[in-house]
Amino acid sequence: MLDPKALRSSLVEVKDSLLLRGYDLDINLWEKMESSRKELQGSTEELQSELNTISKEIGIKKSQKEDSSELESKASGLTQKIKKRNKELEAVLKGIEEFLLDIPNLPDKDCPVGKNELDNVEIRTWGDVTKFSFEPKDHQTLGEEIKLLDMAAAAKVAGARFSVLKGDLAKMHRSLTQFMIDVHVENGYEELYVPYIVNKDSLIGTGQLPKFEEDLFKLNDERELYLTSTAEVPVTNLIRNEILESKELPKKWVCHTPSFRSEAGSYGKDTRGIMRQHQFEKVELVQIVEAQDSSDALEALTSDAEMILQQLELPYRVVSLCTGDLGFSSSKTYDLEVWVPSQETYREISSCSNFKEFQARRMKARWKDPSSNKNEFVHSLNGSGLAVGRALLAIMENYQQQDGKIIVPDVLRPYMKKDFL
Repeated sequence: MLDPKALRSSLVEVKDSLLLRGYDLDINLWEKMESSRKELQGSTEELQSELNTISKEIGIKKSQKEDSSELESKASGLTQKIKKRNKELEAVLKGIEEFLLDIPNLPDKDCPVGKNELDNVEIRTWGDVTKFSFEPKDHQTLGEEIKLLDMAAAAKVAGARFSVLKGDLAKMHRSLTQFMIDVHVENGYEELYVPYIVNKDSLIGTGQLPKFEEDLFKLNDERELYLTSTAEVPVTNLIRNEILESKELPKKWVCHTPSFRSEAGSYGKDTRGIMRQHQFEKVELVQIVEAQDSSDALEALTSDAEMILQQLELPYRVVSLCTGDLGFSSSKTYDLEVWVPSQETYREISSCSNFKEFQARRMKARWKDPSSNKNEFVHSLNGSGLAVGRALLAIMENYQQQDGKIIVPDVLRPYMKKDFL
C-alpha cells in the first residue's frame, strides 16, 4: 500500500510515477474522498469540543445542585450527531483504504521505463546456450518416451494443466527440491514449513487481494480461505502486525510449498508440458530488512537464486523488468530466465523482487529503530530459488542425449544415486 501522506503531499508526482507502469490514478476520486474526510474529521472535532465544554458545565451545575436538564438534552443531541458523523467518517475511511489497496507500488527510479516484457533490459547472461548435434525434443516428448511423465493420467484425474511424474522423474523433482533447500540453508537462510492454506488478510497483506482474486483457488468455506499461490504469502505474513527488534533483522527464510493458480489470464499459453500448471512447486526465498538495506538485499537474494542455476550448470540470463512489466507489489524486479532448447529462448524460472515498504504497510509490519525509538516499516523481498518444475524441464531439455537418455547433473547425483534417467 502506498503511503497516503505521499498522495496528500505529492499527488502529481505519484500519478506520473504510476503512469510509467500503466496505472492511471483517479485524482478526482482521491480529492473527493480527501475533501469528505477533512470535512467530517473537522466537524466531528468541533462537535466533540462543544460536547466537552457542555459536559464540564453539566458537572459544575450538578456540583452546585442546579438544574442541568437543558444542557443534558443538548449534550444528548450532540452525542447523536457525533455518532452519525463518525459512522459517515468510517465509511469514507473505508473507501480510502479500498482505493489505496487497488493502487500498485511505485516503480524504483532504477527500473527501465517501458510498456511490456519487450522493453525489459538484459543485465547479464551465464553459460553458453546448449548446442546439439541432433534435433532436440521438448520435455513432454522426452518424459513420455521414457514413460516417466504422464499428462493424460493427470488430465483424467484433475483436468488440463496438471501432470503426473513417475519413478526417477518424480525422484529428480524431489531431489531438486532438497538440493535447493540445502544450498540456501548453507547460505544462511532459515528453513520454514508453513500452511498451504491462507486467509484473506494474508493475501491482502502481500498484494494478491483484492485485485487478483480470479487467479486464486478459493475454498468453498465460510472462513474465506484460499490455496496459497506462492510461499511468499504465508512466509511474509509471519511478520504481519508485528514490531520487530533491530537485532531480529535481517530475516532470511527459505520455504518449499506447492503453489496453486488458476492461470485465468493464460488461456492458450504454454498448454504443452509442465511449463504452466495449476499446481506446481517452488522453493521460495524471503528477506525482511531495514529500509536502508533493501537495495543491497535484492542484489544478494538474486545472486542466491542464481547460485542454484550455476550449480545445475543451466544457461540463463538476468533481466531487469521495465516499469510496465512489474508485478503489482514490486518496486524493482530481476527475472532469472533459463534456456529452453525446444523453444530456442529463455523462460522465467524466478522473479526476485524488492517490495520496499509496500507489503509492510498493508501488513502493519514494523521494526523499532533504536536510534529514534520509533517504529518504522520494514522492507520485504522475495524470489524463487527456484521454481522446481521449470528447473526439472530445463534439465530434461538441456541434458538430453540423442538416445533419449537424460544426464543427471553432477550436483544431483548424491540425491539420485545414478547418472542417467
